[in-house]
Amino acid sequence: MPKAPLQHVSTLGIDIGKNSFHLIGLDARGAIVLRQKLSRGQVEQRLASMPSCLIGMEACVGAHHLSRQLLALGHDVKLIPAQFVSPFRKSHKNDFRDAEAIAEAVQRPTMRFVPTKTVEQLDLQALHRVRSRLVSQRTAVINQIRTFLLERGIAVRQGLRSLRQALPDILAQRTDVLTPRMTHMIEGLMQDWRHLDERIDAVTDEIGALVAADEACQRLMSVPGVGPIIASAMVAAIGNGAAFSRGRDFGAWLGLVPKQTSTGDRTILGRLSKRGNSYLRSLLVQAARVLLLWPSKWRQHSFGAWLTAASARLHHNVLAAALANKLARIAWSVLSQNRVYEPRTAVVVG
Repeated sequence: MPKAPLQHVSTLGIDIGKNSFHLIGLDARGAIVLRQKLSRGQVEQRLASMPSCLIGMEACVGAHHLSRQLLALGHDVKLIPAQFVSPFRKSHKNDFRDAEAIAEAVQRPTMRFVPTKTVEQLDLQALHRVRSRLVSQRTAVINQIRTFLLERGIAVRQGLRSLRQALPDILAQRTDVLTPRMTHMIEGLMQDWRHLDERIDAVTDEIGALVAADEACQRLMSVPGVGPIIASAMVAAIGNGAAFSRGRDFGAWLGLVPKQTSTGDRTILGRLSKRGNSYLRSLLVQAARVLLLWPSKWRQHSFGAWLTAASARLHHNVLAAALANKLARIAWSVLSQNRVYEPRTAVVVG
């Protein structure tokens, strides 16, 4: 089979698979001039001989690695969120139709793209995903211990520390309701708990070491409520923040704004949209909840007056989401403008 006329391809859509890649090439008029299936090892070699063109791919697993390879070859590579490709797909779904939809979507002037992540960003993102999984596993172990105790009529007050302190006495003294088999089972779960604690601490320390050496993370940590975990997660997710033109766009991407279903002259706002990076959103909401615990310190921040007024009219959960959105916008400003947070509190003249 003769090779496709690569010199006529101006836009290329690539549907990424585990082992097979499907390519659709469009010429300047939008007609299909290339339709090919390649193995993973053939893609770079095939595109190395192709003149520079616009290449689109869905932002999925492996896309950032391939994007860096194709950028090094001189191509203009754009990564598109998967949900923005679907409207361009025709009829039933298959790999070539997906590639064609990507090629159509990447040409839209108003399309939103995902910046290609560096190797350092992907490493930091991987650390956060490992830590998140370990924390989830620890929570599952703790919940299982509590469930086994409740089935024997033993209730322990809420909190990780309370359970940790109460378990030795429970296992030693409540032999009237705990059988030897159940005691042995709970001891095994406690060992799992200790092992997960050690793994979480090790990953957290590794993240802390990376944060200490990263200037952007250090600047982010000047924002109220932002520590090493949030700072590193934000850098891993958005880099220098150049993908967003303003802070409110970043807050909307995180899903910290109301879902809008307006029509005509009516503006209808619903619950939080909860779109974008759910991990980073949850971290910012947790940071906001911590700040809300200390009303006496609100006046130290530039948003102190707003927070005091909002607390009088908003539900606690709504206030936490609103504060998380404000923290996200401040953090984006610090990151994108290459500066530290300045409280700028009002001075009262007597």
